[in-house]
Amino acid sequence: MPTFHNKTYYHMEPPVPEQMIMQGTQIITDHPLYGRLNGNVYMKPKYLSGKGSMAAVDRKGNIYLNCTAKASPQEWAYCIAHCLLHLAFGHFDKDNLPDEGNVNISLWAKACDIYVAQFLADTEFGKAIVPDPKENYKIKLTDEKKIYQHLVYEGDTGKDQKYGVNGSAVDMVGLEHPIEYGPKDSNPYTAAFAYHLARAAQSAVNSVSNDGIDIDKMTPAREASQWFLSHYPLLGGLASGFKLIEDYSVCQKNEIQIAAVDAAAGEIFLNPLAGLTQEEWKFVLAHEYLHAGLDHAGRCKGRDKYLWNIACDFVINDWLLEMNVGEMPDGVLYDESLHGMSAESIYDLIVARIRRFRKHATFRGYGKGDVITGSGFRFGEEEIPVRLDEFFKNALREGLDYTPGNQRGLIPAGLIEEIRALAARPIPWDVELGMLFSEWFPPIQKHRSYARASRRQGSTPEIPRPGYIIRDEDLEGRTFGVIIDTSGSMESKQIGYALGAVASYAVSKDVRATRVVFCDAAAYDIGYVTPEDIAGRVEVKGRGGTELQPAVNLLQRAENYPHDAPILIITDGHIEDHLSIKRKHAYLMPKGNKLPYQPKGKVFYFDQ
Repeated sequence: MPTFHNKTYYHMEPPVPEQMIMQGTQIITDHPLYGRLNGNVYMKPKYLSGKGSMAAVDRKGNIYLNCTAKASPQEWAYCIAHCLLHLAFGHFDKDNLPDEGNVNISLWAKACDIYVAQFLADTEFGKAIVPDPKENYKIKLTDEKKIYQHLVYEGDTGKDQKYGVNGSAVDMVGLEHPIEYGPKDSNPYTAAFAYHLARAAQSAVNSVSNDGIDIDKMTPAREASQWFLSHYPLLGGLASGFKLIEDYSVCQKNEIQIAAVDAAAGEIFLNPLAGLTQEEWKFVLAHEYLHAGLDHAGRCKGRDKYLWNIACDFVINDWLLEMNVGEMPDGVLYDESLHGMSAESIYDLIVARIRRFRKHATFRGYGKGDVITGSGFRFGEEEIPVRLDEFFKNALREGLDYTPGNQRGLIPAGLIEEIRALAARPIPWDVELGMLFSEWFPPIQKHRSYARASRRQGSTPEIPRPGYIIRDEDLEGRTFGVIIDTSGSMESKQIGYALGAVASYAVSKDVRATRVVFCDAAAYDIGYVTPEDIAGRVEVKGRGGTELQPAVNLLQRAENYPHDAPILIITDGHIEDHLSIKRKHAYLMPKGNKLPYQPKGKVFYFDQ
């Protein structure tokens, strides 16, 4: 709908001309068609200086009104609608200009004015401030180009702009630089006009027939949603928890080309001008349902949101194609070579080819993810409310349980594994950290040696037997570096909590000593200390700014530090630069914080 900008304020009533303009804008707002067209209306006389100037519109969709002109509300409504229709009919578009080559801009503007004036006369809207074109032109006014050709044939120069609303001047500003849309772009004003014109006509038919049809429930997308409720138990529970919002103006405002999902709000936004069939809407809805049910927004965990969205899209689309749900629309993210891969694996692949994959589009469009993150929405009115994301997870798990056994084989194994994983309790961060230590430090092979005799068997006490020992050479190089962010943003409790867990796993993995470096504005090398010292007897130095690269460089260049020893970085994420680390490493951070860049090492989040 038009956006009216009025930046003039009065302590008393505004002048009469501006009162008339405000009443005219209300007439526009209340109209079922003109009140839905797009444009920005300003009450200031920009581009308006000629005699009888009322309004003008530029190629950017801005409409300017001469707030000093005297006119009735019906006349102001007519002028605003006239400018809105210039945008709606695409009169600024290069593709709509005549094919004669050198176009007479003034004459093209006059032809467009004649066409708009006749359209307003046919719809009987407002009070015309221009003559009736049919009285002066006996041709059929069905096409701007035909009108233009007729004016050229008559020898019209276009100097007389009596059918426009800017007096004797052209009321379309910027025609000398027509708009050219790319192959994947379209004019949003014409799209909105076509959509709302069809809805206005349908509403008129319904009101005359009095059949009580609700056109909002008869769209292919809503019929596709009903199909999930009655025919597809796996996603039927998810479908019941979503509100479908089919509103072109909302989609245009949020730049949604086909669809997007806000799991936190329980809403799926669908662009009614996407032109998809019911089978294609089934595919799109199932795609958005799985985004929410598998908690893709929550699993991002510091990754680039858009690239993570793309990785999840590849996985979901591969599953839906294998499950034969609906029909895949054109241009959907799908790559057969990625079949069977997880979203995490695909994301790692995308990061390595980031320039190529940033050119891909989701259902929302280029450069934007179709997973919209909401906030704080809760489902239901229970005394102890259920979070909506938990409702979606439960619905997906129950949907799998209700799927008949003979249909279970149609569900990809990867999807079943992810649904089953939703039922499992998440692995605590310290357990995950322990698994990482197991990768860094595999169990040591023990050796039998008489240097440490074992207990002799009671039946043969005279026979000595070897015991199990760990050789010193097996422990060489079994160490790791700990870089501790001691900047002012790190709390002592956070540092102590993290070090306690690190110390316990270091002891369990036969790590005799670790190299500890405290770092903020500068690096403080403590040297090698035992795990017990890490846990409680190390004096924390520093507490300045945050720059951790010096500590990384110190460890990587130290002659007495093994070249293949890993590094564990304990930080709150508030660091200044991207860290360049050339060996195995991981991050340990408070939950809720994130790094300012995409890390290559694993990141573990502990509760504060």
